[in-house]
Amino acid sequence: MPRHGGHPVGDERWSWIFLVAGYAALGAYVAGLALLRRRPPSLRAVAAVAAAVQLIPLAAPLLVSTDAWTYWSYGRIAAFHDANPYVDAPADFAGDPALPHTGTSWRETPSVYGPAFTLASEGVARAAGSSEDAAAWLFKVLAALAMLAATFFAVRVASAKAYACAFVGWNPVVALHAAGGGHNDTWMAALVVAALALASVRREVAGAAWAAAVFVKWVPLLLVPLHALERRRPGYAGLAVALAALAAVSTWRYGLEWIRALEPVARKAGEQTSFALPSRIAELGVPREGAAAALAVGFAAAYVVLLREALRGRARLGLAAALLLLATPWLVVWYLPWPVALAAAEEDRTAQWLTIGLSAYLLPQAVPL
Repeated sequence: MPRHGGHPVGDERWSWIFLVAGYAALGAYVAGLALLRRRPPSLRAVAAVAAAVQLIPLAAPLLVSTDAWTYWSYGRIAAFHDANPYVDAPADFAGDPALPHTGTSWRETPSVYGPAFTLASEGVARAAGSSEDAAAWLFKVLAALAMLAATFFAVRVASAKAYACAFVGWNPVVALHAAGGGHNDTWMAALVVAALALASVRREVAGAAWAAAVFVKWVPLLLVPLHALERRRPGYAGLAVALAALAAVSTWRYGLEWIRALEPVARKAGEQTSFALPSRIAELGVPREGAAAALAVGFAAAYVVLLREALRGRARLGLAAALLLLATPWLVVWYLPWPVALAAAEEDRTAQWLTIGLSAYLLPQAVPL
């Protein structure tokens, strides 16, 4: 799909073909999961299919979203303009080759991403130079590798390893926005599931993985308390040391302005995407603000229940992530790696059904129709 002004556009006929093919793949995914429940094949065979599903989108151009080019733009601000992406916006650099490809809604906004990801984006920006194709390909490859890592760690945690491998690795919607779109949500998902896999054997390293996930995106801050209550000793020393080290490096590179990344996140939370449940409820005549507030209260109540379950020894991080997506007013399809990977690792059937439903519901969300 060609891009105009940082947004995907194209022939509507091809958009419908893309959407129908996506639903066919999703149907095959659900059927494959059902067959695995009855007669699981070898883990090696399931893993081979998972690798194929997650890597095939690398052969396509950047799909549906242009966020990878926005990452590139923020990386270039620091790497090539010796400026601060937490203070300066892409639009401040009119001649930069990334600007025409940056999403229009982000051109006036400093970075909303964690400083660990921004540091990595600097490296990608230097490697890509002025080539938008190289930048897109690099972020796509990194996202694909992150999803394979998330699949691997989910398998390490789960007891039904073949099913967990398929649940993450065979999901075509996740693949379209990982290897297809290069989204950094895959990085966060891989780090969180890695923390779960390491929790029983190397608690301090697991704590460091949690810290790294937080410094990619802020979402794990909601999950850490659940995991801490479940584990009682989730590697506090590793978490504290890693947080301090990452904060020190981030402050050295970006000053204390990196903390300001939470400001645009908070502003976005006040906006709504059309697929978010508050928007859908508003279509029934309920005021948007009231719908958003009701869902926020509902999530808070559910979170309290989940805290109690965590105290009893079951954190249900996948369910928490899925419920967060249901409540957030800023819902996009590429957030799916969080609950998909966690639901597989924890073998939480409720969370798994929710993520399958979300995959079906969100599949058309960014398709230009």
